[in-house]
Amino acid sequence: MDHTAAAYGVYPDAVEVAEVVRTLNTAGFENEQICLMLAPTHPIATIVRDANILNQEREASAAIAGLIGWLSEFGAVVMPSIGFFIRSQAFFHALLVARDAPAFCGNSGTLAGLGFPGSDAERFAAQLQQAGFLVYVASHKFAKAKWALQLLRITGAQESATLETKADAAVA
Repeated sequence: MDHTAAAYGVYPDAVEVAEVVRTLNTAGFENEQICLMLAPTHPIATIVRDANILNQEREASAAIAGLIGWLSEFGAVVMPSIGFFIRSQAFFHALLVARDAPAFCGNSGTLAGLGFPGSDAERFAAQLQQAGFLVYVASHKFAKAKWALQLLRITGAQESATLETKADAAVA
């Protein structure tokens, strides 16, 4: 089976998701290669959870619609106990199809589907129930995943590493 590579970084809420993504985009990574997992307490997840476009002022409604539109550009966005967006067919298979039961909404199966070892998957899933966010960048080339890893570290990841994954686990 073909292998791919990925890099991930775990961040505190204080780091701006948009800034991390902008850095990755500037370095040549497409949004479809990126999977975000946001803690239910993360400010973006809170906005999505509380969104009620029909009962908002016009400006607030436009801002919420813009945020949801931005999230839908990524390969996948998972917010435990809130919901998910999946654009990439590869992430769809990794997050939903590869197991007997859907892994969406942030349990350790979500991370295992992306190639995280069991103990790391459980640890990160528990951590992401509390605070912060995880950025996962998929690539066909290990050298490009190492470049993503350097960028994730530069942007303030508290923990980061590369993963080698099965081709059907995650590739964008």
